[in-house]
Amino acid sequence: MVQHYGTAKPLDAGDCIVNDREVTLSEGSALLGGDSTAGPREGHASIISSISNLANTIIGSGMLTFPLAMASAGIIPGVITCVFSGAVGGFGLYLLSRCARYTPHRRSSFFAVAQLTFPQAAVLFDGAIAVKCFGSMILNCSYLIIIKSLMPNVVASLYHDLTSPTTNPPQWALSGQNWIILFMFILVPLAFLRRLDSLRHTSYIALFSAAYLITIVLRCYFKPLEGTMPRGDVHLVHFTPGFITTWPVQVFAFTCGQNIFPIFNELKTNSQHRMNLVVGTSIGGAILTYEIIALFGYLTFGSNVGANIIAMYPSTSLFIAIGQLAIVVLILFSYPLQVQPCRISLDKIIYGGQVSKAIEGLNEEEEVVDDHAGGDMSMMKHTLLTGVIVAFGFMIAYNVNDLKLVLSFVGSTGSTAISFILPGLLFWKLTKDDPTVSRTLNRSAIALVVYGTVVIVFCLAFNIYQLIHS
Repeated sequence: MVQHYGTAKPLDAGDCIVNDREVTLSEGSALLGGDSTAGPREGHASIISSISNLANTIIGSGMLTFPLAMASAGIIPGVITCVFSGAVGGFGLYLLSRCARYTPHRRSSFFAVAQLTFPQAAVLFDGAIAVKCFGSMILNCSYLIIIKSLMPNVVASLYHDLTSPTTNPPQWALSGQNWIILFMFILVPLAFLRRLDSLRHTSYIALFSAAYLITIVLRCYFKPLEGTMPRGDVHLVHFTPGFITTWPVQVFAFTCGQNIFPIFNELKTNSQHRMNLVVGTSIGGAILTYEIIALFGYLTFGSNVGANIIAMYPSTSLFIAIGQLAIVVLILFSYPLQVQPCRISLDKIIYGGQVSKAIEGLNEEEEVVDDHAGGDMSMMKHTLLTGVIVAFGFMIAYNVNDLKLVLSFVGSTGSTAISFILPGLLFWKLTKDDPTVSRTLNRSAIALVVYGTVVIVFCLAFNIYQLIHS
């Protein structure tokens, strides 16, 4: 492992601490596998594209469940828990963005920060990265499975709306597996893109899809469609047993820590102020999106609302059918955003030891560089790892119809660790002896660790209970 000790201040570009001595990081060192004549690494992503990519990472199919989450507790608790979950998720992202400043220039990652804080616990962090990696791969599979289950219904609705109710689409179009094969022609090129910023255009489209769902919810509340289910009871405060099931949905709806380091590395002029703007706008936009969908979806159907709000509306309307297609597009373009953190995690697990061995043999005069703090991979490694991820996702999604149980266990551990426990723990370790950092902020970081621990215990216990009684 690359050992980093004794640093208590954000590092300037090109600086690092190794074995209690400050050394210079060479961007073009042989350890990087790059050109030794290369200049300093700079970011090229705009603040708009960074916000879009982070927001797209946050906003996913989970938003369809928010009206049910509000129905399980009532309007007031529903609004409060959504804002609270968003604020906690945003605080975790803020702490990670602060941690990123202690790492080598634009080479931040969980791996890099871990080496600055707990190098002696490297095995534990490797395990956390492994869980995160596996979780990302399972999440990729689940996205494809959702698309596989949605597309036949979407095609049938669009076909009936555009032709006639008695005309059925061709049989091949009603096979979810066929649609996975077709969509892979879109997803594979996107998955092989090297930079997160390259996905900005797909993120714009995905966020437009989320905006379309908001339009559906608002329109159907103020002007209900013919055939809409009658509204049930609406309560300001009304906790039900379903709250235990829906609360984790809100907690994990704001987890996106896996992409905060790539965004930090790629953002042009990545000052703390600009990172705060990226995090605040993304989290704020997600909270607003969830609240609108939750509130007006709940007010439309009341206690009769289901787990999928888009499925509650009459599918005989072309307006709704396009909305169902928009959900598919949203999920489709969320897939590539999960490939990059998964690829980075695999890189740390498979190749992480190579840098350690190289570091151990360095002399005092030699320059040190850590490619695995978030640096670029060689083309061969990039191609190999991406191919493994895409092939794994395709094979699982093609042959499996439900990963809910696996995803619930992996999500409750990996997502919680990445979004709550590690941000608080790493920030506290980096800044506990720094007099320029507020003690209140340090204590808040520890509180985030405690909160994450409670979430893990609760979600694991609940998952085990459901497994036993299912």
